Amino acid sequence: MTQSGNDRGDLFSDALAITLPHEGGFVNHPDDPGGATNMGITRATLAAWRGGPVSVADMRALTEAEAAAIYRARYWSAVHGDALPAGVGAVVFDFGVNAGTGRAIRLLQATVGAVADGIIGPKTLAAVRALPPGTVIEEFSWGRLEHYCSLGIFRSFGRGWVRRTTQVRKAGLALTAGSRAGA
Repeated sequence: MTQSGNDRGDLFSDALAITLPHEGGFVNHPDDPGGATNMGITRATLAAWRGGPVSVADMRALTEAEAAAIYRARYWSAVHGDALPAGVGAVVFDFGVNAGTGRAIRLLQATVGAVADGIIGPKTLAAVRALPPGTVIEEFSWGRLEHYCSLGIFRSFGRGWVRRTTQVRKAGLALTAGSRAGA
């Protein structure tokens, strides 16, 4: 991770470096509602990105460069990662990758006391910036765990989700600390 904090262009790279290890490679778990995935990209997401159907072989052949392009365009941009404080963007992005950007945005809004409408605008950004980034990360992470515990498939994936949330929280806090040190 760059942890420069002042170079906003590095924030996506930092967030992606946090998320990709948790997503792993090709997986086709029978309990996963997303079906076949590679680096966390679902078959439906890849098909939408490419503008047509994709096979399981296409999923296996997905490159990290294409996955990164999808993540930047469909997830990082959707959660306005470049507009969020260092660390906050990374944890919101990671949850968006794992549970959908709309859910991640609504959780962020609930965390900071904004209207949870799923749209990041000036009011949400002002509410985020009104709180210390570490506080936002901590509260967001608790909300994320509550969401996972409410899911019927928690028995299959819960241990991994808890581990991921804990690790992403720590990485987000480290990015926040790096941003303050570099300011």
